[in-house]
Formats: sequence, C-alpha cells, structure tokens
Amino acid sequence: MNSIIHNAARRALLILILPLVGIMGGCALALPAIDREAIASKAVPASTATTLGRIAKESAPPGDLSGLRLMPLGTFSLDTRIQLTRRAEATLDVQYYHLENDETGRWLLRALREAADRGVRVRLLLDDLYTSGQDSFLLGFSAHKNIEVRLFNPFCLARESGQTTRFVVSILDLGRLNHRMHNKLFVADGAMAVVGGRNVANEYYLRGTSSNFIDMDAFVVGGAVPALQTQFDRYWNSLAVFPLTSIAKSDLTRGQQIALFTDAISDTKTPAPAGLVSTDVLGYGPLADDLDGGRLGLHWGSVDVFADSPNKVFEGALGGELMDSSVTYNVLEEIGKAESEVIGSSPYLVPGARGIEFFKAQREKGVKVTLLTNSLSSTDEPIAHSGYSRYRKPMLELGVELYELSSDRVMNNKRPFYFGSSLGRLHAKLFVIDRKTSFVGSMNLDPRSATLNTELGIIVSSPEISRELIRVMDIDRLQSSYLVRLGKGGELEWLSMDDEKETVLTVEPETSFWSRLKLLLLTPFVPESFL
Repeated sequence: MNSIIHNAARRALLILILPLVGIMGGCALALPAIDREAIASKAVPASTATTLGRIAKESAPPGDLSGLRLMPLGTFSLDTRIQLTRRAEATLDVQYYHLENDETGRWLLRALREAADRGVRVRLLLDDLYTSGQDSFLLGFSAHKNIEVRLFNPFCLARESGQTTRFVVSILDLGRLNHRMHNKLFVADGAMAVVGGRNVANEYYLRGTSSNFIDMDAFVVGGAVPALQTQFDRYWNSLAVFPLTSIAKSDLTRGQQIALFTDAISDTKTPAPAGLVSTDVLGYGPLADDLDGGRLGLHWGSVDVFADSPNKVFEGALGGELMDSSVTYNVLEEIGKAESEVIGSSPYLVPGARGIEFFKAQREKGVKVTLLTNSLSSTDEPIAHSGYSRYRKPMLELGVELYELSSDRVMNNKRPFYFGSSLGRLHAKLFVIDRKTSFVGSMNLDPRSATLNTELGIIVSSPEISRELIRVMDIDRLQSSYLVRLGKGGELEWLSMDDEKETVLTVEPETSFWSRLKLLLLTPFVPESFL
C-alpha cells in the first residue's frame, strides 16, 4: 500500500504550494453542470419485509433507543460489512474516504455487485482523493443497472496520474481540493449500519503485510439508523458530489470496463479473507451467528448522530472558526460537560492554542484527561506529528496524562487479535466522558478535522459501551504504549512497563537520529492550520 506515503507527501505538498493559490487566483477548472433534481435519490427506510429489517425490529426494546456492538477487531468488522451486504434485500448505502483497489476493497465491491445482481440498489459515495488511476475499474463496477457511484469534490485533471501529480496540476483549484470527505458509513436495508474510523483497505482489517491500523467501528441498529440515512442523503445529493460518469475518463469501451472489473474480482486476484477466530477481545462472536439466529445481542442506549455539512468544502477555511454544527464542535461540547474524567484516542492530535485552553479549563474543574496518540515511530503522518510535538509539554504541564503508541510493543503484544510481526499504527478516534458517554467516529482532534475535512460520528449514552471502549483503550494504552512524562529537569521521558520491569527513555522511542532531525528541522516551517 502506498497510502501512507501519499498522506505524508500530500501534506508536504500542500504546505509548499497552498500559499501560491491566493497569488495565482481562484478556481480555474470548471466542474460539469449537473441537473441536481434529475439525479436526486433518497434512502429506503427499514421495513419488516426484509430479513434485516425484521431482525432489527424484533431485537429492539420499546422506544427510540439504538443498539450497538463495538468492533475493535478488523477481521470481525470486515466480516460484518460482508454479511450485511450478502443478506441485504433492498438497498445498500456505502460512503468512504478511501476504498482501495486491493484484496479488501475488491472483496467488498464483489459482494456489492453480487447484491446488485439480486436486485439490491447500491449507492457508493467515495471521496475522490484515492481514486487516482481507477476510473476504468470503477466505471466497470458502476456499469451495473442497480449500481451508482458518485465522487465527493472530484479532481478534473490528471485523473490517471498519481495523487501528488493531481494536486500539482490543480494548483489553481487547491482552495477547493484541500477539503476532503473523511466520513465512513455503511447502511444495509435502512435497518443496520456500521460507523467508525475504518476505511476499506487491507491495513484496516489486519490484511496489511507491513503495517495495520488499530481502529474501532460500531455496528448500529434502532433509532440512530434513520438519522444516519439522512446524513447519507445529505451528502449524496449535495453540490460537492458528482456522478462518476460525469467525471471519470476511460479509453476502454463499456464492455472492456466490465471485463476489467470482473477480472479484478476473480478468485485468483481477490482471495477471501482468513476465517474468524471464535470471539473478539470483547467476547463477541461473528455477527453472522446472531443474524442466523434471528436476534441481536447488543447494548442499548440513546445515540446522537453528527455529521459536518457537505458544504464545508465551500465554507470551511484554514484555521477558521468552528461551525456549531460541526462534529468537532459537538464532541468538544460533550467533553466540556465532563465532571470527573475524559479518556480519548486520536491518531492525529494537534490541539492548538485553543485546544490547550480547553484542556486547561477541564483540568481547572478537576477533570482527569487521558489521551492516547501515535508516537513518531508509529504515525503514518510525520508532518502531523510535528504539530503534535509542539503541544506535548504544554499538555503535560497541565497535568494531561499522555500516551504514545509503541510499534515495538504492539508487535510484542501476546494477544491473538493483535498484529503479529506487522507494524501497528493507531487510527481509532474515540472519547469516553465520565464513563457513561462515548464518541465513535472519523474525527481527529486536529485542525483538518475541525475546519477542512467533513467528518461523521455518534455520541452514545451507555455506561456499558463506555466500559467496553475503556477496556479496549486500556489494552492499547497500558500494554502497547509509552507513558510520556516530564523529567525532573523538564525534559520529556517515555516510560514503559513490561514484566514488572520499568524502562525510561529520554529520546523519541524506536526512531533514528535522522528521523528526529528531520522532524526538528521541519516543525518550525509547518503551518499548524494545514495539519
């Protein structure tokens, strides 16, 4: 996978060339004119006429509560998406920031096309950032009469070139293209949904050969699902979204496009994932067992759904003020209600001056704040880490308890659901407030999530869900991370405890001199609002 390289390269490129946009003028590239009314469509509500709709209704208690099951293990999370796809009878609405043309991405697309063959309506909405060179492949997928693919905030030029080239040739359009749709959502038959932090690529589901992400999704039924459908429709019909066929270019005929896609999803090129272990870390078996039995075992509570406006692509600004409708605003508002404790996980943690003031206000109330993020060795975004590193000492001086994921400690973790010999990277975006309210979604605690990208997530009122989230985060925090602290002279120290042996390091763990030097030299020149 090259997505890790692309992420870092894109951020570096934007840092270098975004200031030129103001000098060179506004948008020079015209997107196609679209008759929005003609292409509008709406989500199909849940119905007991479908198997999934009937199971969801029969599993629900009285009232408008939502049922949830956390999925910390990527293999179970992928299988849940596939099971829902295979059992859908009416509609599938799928929205992702990144769907890679690898074994995992093709496995899901294969299941989606098989669903379309059964008569299921499939709507696939992708951010256009990771579609470089995939126009013919995606056109082959969307050629099915029951499938429609749309792109969020598309690139007009160099579509068959790499990600960096597309940005370079679109320099006059960077004010628009720097905004991306970071949402992750999967809804089956209007009855069951998956939300959380995972995209669709090998490394999110423990299929990466060199690295894999530690992440979290939630399976959701009940009252939250119609709200999630509303948010999907809001994006699907927005001005920032265009039909694939109005943007994509291909020299292949329609028949050749279909043949290309069909060959790509063949058994030889798209092998099935490995089988599941009997239970995950929380003791849950595969969702298929519940679906086969006709009743779901879930935790029930009230859920609020939050999503940024898709118009953030036109309205958001670098370093701008938070919109009161944004996911970041609402998550911070919930954290601000804390009375005793906040535990959070954010792979990219760049609080900024306003964030430091926010944490200071919590600490002055006596709220304990514990945060987990990536170390320099585990991050896939070294440039973002440069922004985080500016705020380590200020956070520690406030009394924030700070942990950084250790790649080595992840690999040495003996639990069977972890990563073996692959490099572990944190990707989960989670918060637990006073052990009773939780956030699961796509939002990082950084400027990009706050003012540039769109995000989606849920705030859950359920002590049981909070307890399970803490249990999972404690594994990452206590068994796979370093505690960062200030030494007697105010210097940073990284503390680990293995087999009752304490180890204290005084330099960035698991890094080379050159990687630390590059970060040191780069940090003063990285505008925080770009991160």
